[in-house]
Amino acid sequence: MLPALRRAGTADDPARVVNIGSIAAIHIPHRPNYSYSSSKAALHQLTRVLARELGPQHVTVNAVAPGPFPSAMMAATLDELGEAIAAAAPLRRIGRDDDMAGVVVFLACRAGAYLTGAVIPVDGGIATTA
Repeated sequence: MLPALRRAGTADDPARVVNIGSIAAIHIPHRPNYSYSSSKAALHQLTRVLARELGPQHVTVNAVAPGPFPSAMMAATLDELGEAIAAAAPLRRIGRDDDMAGVVVFLACRAGAYLTGAVIPVDGGIATTA
């Protein structure tokens, strides 16, 4: 993909890469999930390394770090603990599709053109206020 990204990017409108990490790589999760947390932490670091490497080539690289959202992976957890997770979140709810979509659209549009190497938690404040 790198040749296509290089061709698409300019100084004023860089090409974009948006990785999907997790807040499990930002804070210590309540449940042990060593391989998941460490793999997402590696992705966050890869995001920063690639941002530095690809920035001069007019490619931004950022990551979003979702917290709890309805998904196949989270279904059992949210069935069992969803109300408690929502109650413990500073914004007192679970994420919605448009919460994640809004951040990704921002990173992909002109408004996010001067942002690279960032890992943005989209979690209602869970990881950053725990």
